[in-house]
Amino acid sequence: MATVDKPMADRSTPALMPELRPELRPESPPLRGDRFSSGLGPADDRVVSLWLHGKSRHTRRYYWRDAVRFLTFVDCPIEQVTAMDVQGFLDELERDRLAPSSRGRSIAAIKSLLRFAHQMGLTPANPASAFKVPSTKDTLSERILSEQQVQDMLAAETQPRNRLMMRLLYAAGVRASELCGLCWRDLQPRGDGGQVTVYGKGNKTRAVLLPPTLWQELQDYRATIAPSPHRQDPIFRSRKGGHLDPSQLMRIVRSAARRVGIEANVSPHWLRHAHASHSLDRGAPIHLVQATLGHASIATTGRYLHARPQDSSGRYLDL
Repeated sequence: MATVDKPMADRSTPALMPELRPELRPESPPLRGDRFSSGLGPADDRVVSLWLHGKSRHTRRYYWRDAVRFLTFVDCPIEQVTAMDVQGFLDELERDRLAPSSRGRSIAAIKSLLRFAHQMGLTPANPASAFKVPSTKDTLSERILSEQQVQDMLAAETQPRNRLMMRLLYAAGVRASELCGLCWRDLQPRGDGGQVTVYGKGNKTRAVLLPPTLWQELQDYRATIAPSPHRQDPIFRSRKGGHLDPSQLMRIVRSAARRVGIEANVSPHWLRHAHASHSLDRGAPIHLVQATLGHASIATTGRYLHARPQDSSGRYLDL
C-alpha cells in the first residue's frame, strides 16, 4: 500500500492573529546564535509566544525549548498535529532516556500547548488530551536541608550581602525570582520587625512578616549602600545596578553549601523547602505555611509533612 504523505501547509503564511510586540516575546535560550531562530514558521512562532505570555521566566525558558523540540520533531504546523504525532514524540523522549521529571515536564508542556491551540480554534480537537503525564518519584525529602546545615551555611558565609540574601530566602520562604525582584518599597515596618510584599508565581501578591533581627539586618544593609537607594531601587543589585539575576543567586547558595561539605547541588529553592519543613516541625499551622509560601493548594504544602514524617507505624513493631 502506498504511503500518503501528510500535506504540508505553507509555514510562511501569516497567521490570523496580530504580530506580538517585542516586549511580549518570551525569553528563550539562544538557538543557532539567534534568540528566536527556532526554525518555527511565523504562525507557529506567534502561537507559542501567545501561549507563553504571562508565564514565569523559568516556565517560559523551559516550555519554549519543549515546544520547539516538539514542533521540530513533528515537522508540521500546529493545526496539523495528530495524536500519532504526539505518540511519536513521547516515544522519542523514551528513547532519549531523559530523567523522569524532564520527560514529565515535556509532556505537560506539549499538552498545555495543544490545549491552548484548541482553545484558540486552531484545531477541531486537542490531539494530546488522551495522553497522561507519567507519575514520578517524589524526591522532595532529598532536597530538605537540616536546621544545622542551614545554620552552618549562614555561619560560613563571610559576605554580609550574601548571608542576608540566604537568611531572607530561609526566613521568608521566597523563591529565587521573588527575592531578586524585590525593591526597597516592598519593605514596610511592622511593630519590632517588618514585612515584605512579594509578587510571585501566578502573578499573585502576598505579604510575609519578617522577624526583628532580620528586619534590622535589612536596614543596616541599606545604610551601607551609597548613594542612598530610592524606594524603587532593587534591594539586591547586580554589578550593573539592576536586579540581581537568579543564576547569580544560585552560584552564591551552591558555593555556601559546598563550603560546609554539602555535596548535593543545593539551589536557593532548597532554603524554601527548609523553611516549610522546619516551620511545620516546630508546630506552625499548615495553613499559615501555605499562605507564607504562596501555595495555591494546601495539598502542595502537605507534601512537606509526608516528606519528613514525625512518626511511623514501624516504630510500634517488636523488632
